[in-house]
Amino acid sequence: MALEGQDNSDMSESMRSIPEKKHTDIWQLFREAQQNILYLNKQRMMAMEELDNMKREKKVLLDRIKQLEIKKQLSTRKDKLSIRSELLLRLDSMVLTGMIGTGEASDLRKMIMDSKVTVADNFSDILHKRDAELLAELCQFSDKSKKKGLHIVHICTEMAPVISVGSLASYVTGLSRALQRKGHSVEVILPKFTYFSRASLDYIVKSGKQPDVLHIHNWQTAIVGPLFWDVFVKQGLGSTRILLTCQDFDSQCLEQPDKLGLCGLDPSRLHRHDRLQDNTKTHLVNILKGGIVYSNKVVIMSSMHSKGLIIHSLSYGLESTLAVHKDKLLVAPCGFDNSTWNPSMDHFLPQSYSVDDMKGKAVCKIALQQHVGISENPSIITVGCIFSEVSDVDLENLKALVCIASRKGVQFIFMGMRKIEGINRALESFEEELKDDNVRFLNEYDEALSHLIFAGSDIILCQSFDDPVLQVPLKALRYGAAPVAATLIDNQFSRQITDYDFESTEFSQYINNTFGNVSLSRAIDEIKNNPSQWNRKIMEAMTKDFSWDAECCDKHVSAYTSILNL
Repeated sequence: MALEGQDNSDMSESMRSIPEKKHTDIWQLFREAQQNILYLNKQRMMAMEELDNMKREKKVLLDRIKQLEIKKQLSTRKDKLSIRSELLLRLDSMVLTGMIGTGEASDLRKMIMDSKVTVADNFSDILHKRDAELLAELCQFSDKSKKKGLHIVHICTEMAPVISVGSLASYVTGLSRALQRKGHSVEVILPKFTYFSRASLDYIVKSGKQPDVLHIHNWQTAIVGPLFWDVFVKQGLGSTRILLTCQDFDSQCLEQPDKLGLCGLDPSRLHRHDRLQDNTKTHLVNILKGGIVYSNKVVIMSSMHSKGLIIHSLSYGLESTLAVHKDKLLVAPCGFDNSTWNPSMDHFLPQSYSVDDMKGKAVCKIALQQHVGISENPSIITVGCIFSEVSDVDLENLKALVCIASRKGVQFIFMGMRKIEGINRALESFEEELKDDNVRFLNEYDEALSHLIFAGSDIILCQSFDDPVLQVPLKALRYGAAPVAATLIDNQFSRQITDYDFESTEFSQYINNTFGNVSLSRAIDEIKNNPSQWNRKIMEAMTKDFSWDAECCDKHVSAYTSILNL
């Protein structure tokens, strides 16, 4: 009985343990299933992240391929222009060595310059050919279309990147390339002194060139005008005309009249009020005045001022001369290199962008903020400013602008154009006085960083809207940053544009109507209070073409064409 009772008890205990074991096994299976689900979800998330990375890498790769294709196209275009230039130089060499006559050289030159058939495709290996062999091939290549474009020869003292001192260098190079892209032939001669200006004309005559236009620049080569009409016009240049460009009138070159005799001119004929005699110092001759008087057309480079304002307020003693010759005068704006300064293919930027896809601009802002060590937030308004000369800036006014804007949480990034002691001291003093974590001063110019400042900024403070050296307003518009005058404080407008009329440039009219009256404080308020309207304004600005190929080139071609009919 005792044993039987014990067996029954063990059996009961065993029966009770079976459901408990099943329950434990079920929970174990549940936990394993749960872990498997978590593992699968983790794997799925990792796969999605990897897919996103692949998509980003694919986009970066496609953008890089696009940039390389654009670079290849630009390189191919440059190579073709180089081949044509080399052909023209080889022709000049053949003339000077007596291999061919000036008449034959002139015909071949026109064929090279103006053929509808791409010369570069047929003479890509000219460096390996002897003159005789090359001449024979050129003669066989003579059945081409008649002349369509113009032949322009610049005589100037600057050309980027050969000799770069001021705004003339970039202007000559930028305009020349734009003219070539539109089918015109352009050559550049770089003399140093009045005497070498005459040597330039001697070279043109002896090489048999018959350009449509001799384009001379500022007082440095203005003497070409009198030399041409008094000495060289009868030496086979009867169909050539003269166009003078003036970057400004504050440098004119006054000399003793007898100096004219050194280059073959007659001082007694030219030292007259209606010719080269200076309007104020009448015992001297004024070389720039001579260029104005003896040119068929005078182009004044100014992006913001009208012809009337220039004659009456910016002529530096030449007002009476400009008034007499006012029908010759034409105002043209500067342009900029839109292949180097283009956010859609700028290799300095961490991510490209365009008016059709602006996401990259926010990436550029974060990169800029990170680089200079300020708060990284794409929604913070960032203002950039690139100085050429701090001496041209009203520092007290600038401090007031910065202090007012800083209280609104705005970031500022200042950079000097080049390492100049005076600029560095001024910026250091400015930084010390402000002591603001939202303001950064960069005392040394950096090319890559300058691109990032334009791309990462919402606003660019401009020392002037008429900026032929840095071209800050033009670059700002291209990169989707508002150009705002550094001289404007609310209710205290010191307008830079004191005059504009129907003779003003398209650029001046656009800037005046869109950003001319916008102070920094007002721009900040517009961005904060009406972002959609502000973004439309910025995107419209990005579509504007103010490059060398646009209004600048068109105005010059119009000027060239008009004087050929005189």
